[in-house]
Amino acid sequence: MKRLLQRPYPLVMLILAVVVVRFFNERPGYTDAFYHYNAAVRVASGDGFVDDYLWTYIGAPDELPAPSHLYWMPLTSMVAALGMWLFGTTYLAAQIGLILCIWGALLITYWLALRLTGRLMYAWASGLTLLMGGFLMRVWGVTDTFAIYAFVGAAALACMGLGLTETRRPWLWWLLAGLFTALGHLTRSDGLILLIVAGVALFWPGDFLQKRGTLLQRLRWLVIFLVAYGIIMLPWFLRNLDAVGHILPVGGTQAVWYTEYNDLFNYPPDANPQTFFADGLGLLVESRLQGLSSALQNLLAIEGYIVLLPFMLYGLWLKRRDPFLRPMWLFALGIHLAFAFVFTFPGIRGGMFHALVALMPFWCVLGFAGLDAFIDVIGKRYRRWNVRRAKMVYPWMLVGVIIIMGLALSLPQRLVDRQIVPDLYQALIETLPDDARVMINDPAQLYYYTGLGGVTLVNEPPETALAVADQYHVDYLVIEYRDTPEGQYISAPEPFFFDLDEPPAFFDPIELNISGARLYAINH
Repeated sequence: MKRLLQRPYPLVMLILAVVVVRFFNERPGYTDAFYHYNAAVRVASGDGFVDDYLWTYIGAPDELPAPSHLYWMPLTSMVAALGMWLFGTTYLAAQIGLILCIWGALLITYWLALRLTGRLMYAWASGLTLLMGGFLMRVWGVTDTFAIYAFVGAAALACMGLGLTETRRPWLWWLLAGLFTALGHLTRSDGLILLIVAGVALFWPGDFLQKRGTLLQRLRWLVIFLVAYGIIMLPWFLRNLDAVGHILPVGGTQAVWYTEYNDLFNYPPDANPQTFFADGLGLLVESRLQGLSSALQNLLAIEGYIVLLPFMLYGLWLKRRDPFLRPMWLFALGIHLAFAFVFTFPGIRGGMFHALVALMPFWCVLGFAGLDAFIDVIGKRYRRWNVRRAKMVYPWMLVGVIIIMGLALSLPQRLVDRQIVPDLYQALIETLPDDARVMINDPAQLYYYTGLGGVTLVNEPPETALAVADQYHVDYLVIEYRDTPEGQYISAPEPFFFDLDEPPAFFDPIELNISGARLYAINH
């Protein structure tokens, strides 16, 4: 670590992290980011973990306001809230913790490169690839789980690896692994996989055959790991127990039985084995094939940056017997299998994309380790091949391609904050009472711009929406749409569709002087 701090890498990467985070994200851009940011504002303001709206009906409470984070985990909002508490309620303040987290992930990448390759050049190449490559360049500054999970997830896996390989104070590494695993779980629900990985890695049969540690030693390390994990998680478990009667909300396990992603908006939540197997095994086979395809696409395009994929897999294969990397590849296997075959529809809609960032410091380093080894193989076969020059040129060619890809993908998605409230939300502010509750496609975004609470549209017929409105005292409905060459596209689940010009009797049209949206009063 001392040698690292004496080099320019930490300062250069910190500066680049600030630039990347701020340039591509000056405001939230989608439901997850709006949700985490809104919750952070509430926490920083002293209101606690409370929501004024529902974005899903999974684990829905009986009334509003309600306990927050009953589906997503809280650490992103905690980190953002800390920045706001210190520097004021702005999006920049919310991003300070994200900058530090992606910087932490870059430092881990540097250390991994020196450990696995011994070459400083590959440390720089791996760091630049992680920060500025492919699909990930534009997400590090989003108030979502990406930057945080890249740091705490990679740190947990690295500490597990050190616990398996270091002979001096291995218990300390398992203590740190437990702490980082808990932070990973506080970041994402699938952080539980880190817990499973630790147990499997500790009691790997091959270690006993090679006499690497006794069973008693490993049991002690497991206890240390679990105690550290429990210390961090206990406050959140107690909060949930008080708020909903369970240490963890149980509704998310219904995702196993989704027949489509919009089952997230069923009211009441009714995903179960009976509905899933209603038409036999067809849905199981079709959906899991889709999940497998999605997992492979993530591996190719996001984890492997397309051009780095064969080298990173080759690098992992060469180092497959290194116990240090066992937790990493077990976690990689675990998240791909979980999102391909268990939590399929959430995985297809971005769950795997969020989870795989914990692997990226490892993948980036293994990619250049594999390239280095591949160049050696070519050099042995073709004597005229200048191996030394190839190792100086080809890694930077790959870095250049990956960064160009990142810029091409990220620049069109740049989120600029022009301090302008979108027309729809400005019209709602001018039309509705200050305490109105609204049923709308994205209540988290509505709350961000207007402060109005409400609920999301239901994946049910309009009559069910009336029951939801009665339950949560919602008096207004907003339907967004856009005109396309193929006809009108309505931003609502298909079962909720109705003729916007001739709505059901319990929806009374209210004039809204903008295009692209209709406003209705709900007659209870």
